[in-house]
This record gives sequence, structure tokens and C-alpha cells, in this order.
Amino acid sequence: MKKTCSKTGVLSDEELKAIPGFPSEEALRKGPVAIIKCAEEIPCNPCVEACPKGAIAIEGGINNLPILDFEKCSGCGLCIPSCPGLAIFVVDVTFLETEGLVKLPYEFLPLPEEGDRVMLMDREGKEIGEGTVHGVFTSRRFDHTAVITIRVPKDLALEVNHFRRLQDKEKSDG
Repeated sequence: MKKTCSKTGVLSDEELKAIPGFPSEEALRKGPVAIIKCAEEIPCNPCVEACPKGAIAIEGGINNLPILDFEKCSGCGLCIPSCPGLAIFVVDVTFLETEGLVKLPYEFLPLPEEGDRVMLMDREGKEIGEGTVHGVFTSRRFDHTAVITIRVPKDLALEVNHFRRLQDKEKSDG
């Protein structure tokens, strides 16, 4: 895979879809599924150890990219806080007819609360729409990485990479 992210710092859509952690349309239609947006061939494997279903593997050496077995992945999200690169998300495009769910890592304080409105951001940090915090999951085992679940417009579910709490944006604008 030729990586243009080395020039831009951001994976293109084509690069993202070419990595072994990106689900097919068929996998997405089955319900919640992890997306591993890891394109760096570095010695790293915490996601392998974190998956209770054994759905993540690194074949041929620890420097290779993680491979996700979409048949085994339940979308539980336990792999999300294990990734030091914050590159794992869970997407559920089957949540509602017009809304999907995105679980993502979050390492800022204060944590958002269920019901908070948020500004959704893509891989480049561009604002792409609004969503609502659906859940906040923390654990001592997560080493200060919370897993935030956000209700998003279904057509943005695969684009969401981060969010900003709207009250934070309002404070910085005012």
C-alpha cells in the first residue's frame, strides 16, 4: 500500500479502506464492528491481547498491521482503549434508520456526559456535523482512556474520528 499519509499526515479514504482492519459493507450491515485505522508498521500488539473473542491478529511478526476477523468481532469495544495510537473505533450503522453509533477513544477532561451535544470531526479535524453522547465508559483497566459512544447521522458514521464538546467550542468563541 502506497501511503500518502506520510505527505499529508492523514490517511486518504482509499488508504483507509485498503488496511486489513477496515470492514466490508457486508460486515457493517451485520451490526457493531471494530474499525482498526492503523497504518503504521511498528512493533505494537495491545489490541490482540485486549480482544476477548480473538478477532484481532498480527501475522508474520509484531511489526505488521493488525488484521480483524469480522466474523469473530462482536463490536464490544474492549480493544479501543488498548490502542496507544487511538486508532480503533467501533461503528454500528444498524442502530437506527437515520442514526449510527460510533465508539471512540477519548483522553481529555472533563469527560462528556450522556446527552451532551458534540461537534463531530473527521480524520483531518474538520467539523462535519453534530452528534449526541450516547454513553461514557471508563475503567481503571483502560489507563485513562475513556470510550465514548456517540449517536451520529448514519451517513457520517464512517467519517467520525473525534469530537469536540459544544460547550467547549462556545467558550472558545465567546
